Amino acid sequence: MAWSLDLSKPRILISNDDGFYAPGLQVLVRMALSISEDVWVVAPETEQSGAGHSLTLRRPLQAREHQPNWYSVNGTPTDCVLLAVNELMKGKRPDIVLSGVNRHGNLGEDVTYSGTVSAAMEATILGVPAIAFSQELIDGEAADWSPAETYGPDLLRRVLKQGFPPHTLLNVNFPPVPADRVRGVRVTSQGKRKNGDDILEVIDPRGARHYWIGHIQSMRPFAEGTDLEAVDDGYISVTPIKMDMTDQETLAELQRAFGPGGH
Repeated sequence: MAWSLDLSKPRILISNDDGFYAPGLQVLVRMALSISEDVWVVAPETEQSGAGHSLTLRRPLQAREHQPNWYSVNGTPTDCVLLAVNELMKGKRPDIVLSGVNRHGNLGEDVTYSGTVSAAMEATILGVPAIAFSQELIDGEAADWSPAETYGPDLLRRVLKQGFPPHTLLNVNFPPVPADRVRGVRVTSQGKRKNGDDILEVIDPRGARHYWIGHIQSMRPFAEGTDLEAVDDGYISVTPIKMDMTDQETLAELQRAFGPGGH
């Protein structure tokens, strides 16, 4: 059963993994303000790309208020959402959490590394509906936020009106084309593209070896109906991601193998 949300004035929490000063955060703030004036920002003070769903446990966190309801946190995206929902906004929790807009797409297996998606995951775990937004880019070219700027507000309204089930987040990716070349919206499944990382070895002036983890390699053509195919074809991709990662088919097979008593 989908949750329902009063669109007249929802309380919106925004976070990201590119950091408090990232341009994509400002894009998402403008999207949120087109729906409600009750917008909070709690974002990492520095870039946390690739942080995944990591939580800070061995040191204290500090939330620095820059203006009313706008905070930077010296932690991960997960820290930010957890701190916002359970402390900074505990008098009135957010109705929805928006994460992004990330600089570069979060497609296929990216969702397992992404701090952007993980902020939405944390909100979902806390019982708050969440959407992650990312803008795919072409390497070497300046970031073009026009697809997110142009189509984001209407897409957000449509999603909020429709709703989606508890324990599920939405992962939205905008294609790397100007807004006037976006071909539409596709609802997609999560694709697969990882076939090895490009590792670059470098030697520093003292002779020590260091390694850079490069771009995830891609293999085209992408599978039909996936987020990778949609964005590659110039479409906005909307992918529902379920937090319960249990493989139901394997579960049933193992239950048959071990028997009803678990022996």
